[in-house]
Amino acid sequence: MMTIRFDQLKGVVVKQIHGPNEQMVSNLAFHSGRASASSLFFSIKGDKEDGHHYIEDAISTGASAIIGENAVQLTRLSESYPSCTFVVVEDVRSAMAHMAKHFYNYADEQIATIGITGTNGKTTVAAYVRSLMKLLGVPSGSIGTTGIWSSREKWTYKKSTPTTPEAIDLHQIFRDLKEAGDEAAAMEVSSIALAQKRVEGIMFDIGIHTNFSEEHLEYHKTIDHYKASKMKLFEQSRQAVVNLDDEGMAMDLINSYTGPILTYSLKPESEADLIGTGIEVTEEGSMFTIQYRDKTFRVFTPVFGTYNIANVLSAIAVALLQGYTIEEVAAVLPELQGPEGRFQIIDVPGRTKVILDYAHTPVALDRLVEEVKKMKHGRLIVMIAGIGIRDFGKMPKMAATIEGRADEIIVTVDHPGYHDPQTIVDEVMKGFKDPGAANIHPALTRKEGVRSSLKLGQAGDIILLTSGCINNAQIVRGEEIPHSDEHIIHEHYLQSN
Repeated sequence: MMTIRFDQLKGVVVKQIHGPNEQMVSNLAFHSGRASASSLFFSIKGDKEDGHHYIEDAISTGASAIIGENAVQLTRLSESYPSCTFVVVEDVRSAMAHMAKHFYNYADEQIATIGITGTNGKTTVAAYVRSLMKLLGVPSGSIGTTGIWSSREKWTYKKSTPTTPEAIDLHQIFRDLKEAGDEAAAMEVSSIALAQKRVEGIMFDIGIHTNFSEEHLEYHKTIDHYKASKMKLFEQSRQAVVNLDDEGMAMDLINSYTGPILTYSLKPESEADLIGTGIEVTEEGSMFTIQYRDKTFRVFTPVFGTYNIANVLSAIAVALLQGYTIEEVAAVLPELQGPEGRFQIIDVPGRTKVILDYAHTPVALDRLVEEVKKMKHGRLIVMIAGIGIRDFGKMPKMAATIEGRADEIIVTVDHPGYHDPQTIVDEVMKGFKDPGAANIHPALTRKEGVRSSLKLGQAGDIILLTSGCINNAQIVRGEEIPHSDEHIIHEHYLQSN
């Protein structure tokens, strides 16, 4: 419980206050179904729904204060509910971010915060940073696509969004991590989250840039808006880590950022601060050489894929900015742990390899397949998917990326949302030069797609399951339907034996 005076809201532009200027607030909510006694309800206008339409529902469940932008509606409602406070603000999302920070006692300022943005690699980098900081003696959590993790375990937590939680949830997580004894948090910061001001008011200790390519145009509409949204993270970062190999955004950051920067690269000629070279992939992971200033180390880490060595370098840069030596970092790299669903090799009977990697952009798929093909295998069986809650424009590009590079291709659907699965599959199929080829197999659900992939596999084959399964669920018409690729895999091989 917290007493809030609405004429003293730090960081919030208040236009009007109707009703009591002070309320006891028990919790914050942006969904009327989550409002309870003494709640403060934020009337957010989204793409499909407007929270202003649900104000009276929130009041009926106990909300004692309402914050919104519609002055006419809030003034009218204040006459019907005189004991309730109605606050008209300039920007309700901005207000929610600042008030969540205040309500949860500025927990983000009491731990080290590392924000990661990029078209690809955010999830992997967050996991590497969490793992590396733990190995260096700093208990750390992570927030992102694979869920909410403390330094000890994955938490059961219903996220408000697939990647970066809404501000209310985010600041509660920071508070919970701090109370659990964690001293740092690595989090994915999506372009949409930045545009929607979910992280407004947070000053990240370190901002990381991984790479930049076309994505999320269903939301941003233009590539310029997409880039501008990502750049905002570095306006809120005390220090920056930049991938010098990225042609899409790296130089924009180098030329505009005024704080301390560490750059990383896989190219010796790049003159980056941190360089990885001489990569050798084994069945257990990768050997590579780290060059940092005048020091060189040959190291092993249980990581697969050249692009993932770049991700490891970004995590190393974080540790260096946090004051650790390159010697201390190199010593613990053999114990580094990655995320669920990112080049995750599933143990199955026989000599078949099943690899989960939720690459869901053409660039990520291209890099992934290039690395997988370096591994010893008979045939390569790849499942790709069209994601119904993402940009339809990239669906044919996924097909064009994989055509001619796999022996069998399964085309399925991830998170159909409100779309007909057949429409999504048809959109992906447009990218094939020969969509009628005998080795292309459509499947209308991810479950069916995984099963079809496994049935095609034989001893010595690699089965690669890609795309963006989120939070162990499939999003269908606004509902999260439980789904686990791993469960389907283990079930298949149990039945086979």
